[in-house]
Amino acid sequence: MTMPRSVEEILQHADELAERFENYEPDLAAELDPRAVTLLREAIQERSHAERHLMEAVRAARQSGMSWSAIGTFVGTSGEAARQKYADRVA
Repeated sequence: MTMPRSVEEILQHADELAERFENYEPDLAAELDPRAVTLLREAIQERSHAERHLMEAVRAARQSGMSWSAIGTFVGTSGEAARQKYADRVA
């Protein structure tokens, strides 16, 4: 869809949008469940906080001299995988 360029085109486009809005009939089958959306948003926010917390913990572990192998054990992976995932982010 190209954007209208003249005043007349802009007004025609606005009229078309207004008509679509006025004639809109929601399709309940296509609507998102607000509770599910809220749960997803909360979970994503919690994961973001957990990732931030984990980064702080990995940074503190590295600063205290802990090896990547030991960190990998704690985060459930190999030391090399932990180093590849976190080294640039905790430097």
